[in-house]
Amino acid sequence: MSGSWLFNTAAGALLLPPFSLILLCALGLGMRRRCPRFGLSLSVVALLILAAISTRPGALLLVAPLERMNTPLTAPAALGAQAIVVLGAGRISGAPEYERRDVPGAVALQRLRYAATLQRETGLPILASGGMPDGAPVSEAAIMAHSLREDFVVPVRWLDERSNTTADNARYSAALLRAAGIRRILLVTDAIHMPRARRAFERSGMGVIAAPTVFVSAERATAADWFPRACWLHDSAYASHEWVGLAWYWLRHEFFFE
Repeated sequence: MSGSWLFNTAAGALLLPPFSLILLCALGLGMRRRCPRFGLSLSVVALLILAAISTRPGALLLVAPLERMNTPLTAPAALGAQAIVVLGAGRISGAPEYERRDVPGAVALQRLRYAATLQRETGLPILASGGMPDGAPVSEAAIMAHSLREDFVVPVRWLDERSNTTADNARYSAALLRAAGIRRILLVTDAIHMPRARRAFERSGMGVIAAPTVFVSAERATAADWFPRACWLHDSAYASHEWVGLAWYWLRHEFFFE
């Protein structure tokens, strides 16, 4: 199991919603005896924020600015890319309907579908990037490659099976591509993740053409969007993770290592 993946997972659980807001609410309740007005206010505010980001309008406050950083791709065949890189996004482990094999998760499957669409339009070779951060016996890259070949009937030329983070995706994929003389890529990931992924690949020396998919903010609005739902809380937490990641990339570049 990857130590960096485990640390990032634990830190994210503590610092990002929903658990961070639950802790804040608990802190407020614990302060009621000494500071009753402040403690109660803190708990109420934490619960109101949790409820707000569990609705679509609340989630979009975090999601939409990320998605607007990269527009949907048009005319991919005319952009001068030399390869397609598709990033992993988790798995379903031991799926019983697939003879207990690991298969791509829902977001990963949407990324793969778009990568396959681009491959058919451009004829470019595909690199699948994803390691074994949770200690699984098979890499996400291998699972993705199997799905691309069997489910979407498109070839995969390279596998990056060492990556456990987005920074790893960029580092190891860039090394494979440079060895093949490739410098300019179509990068496929979901629109929320694209700003950070693009930054990482550009820092690794790749010329990046963003090919985002899964635009949450483009979904048709309904009256039910104003009711708190788990799916919108998930999107809020995901977007919060990406904002923190972007901030860390900026701090690291400006003040620390690069």
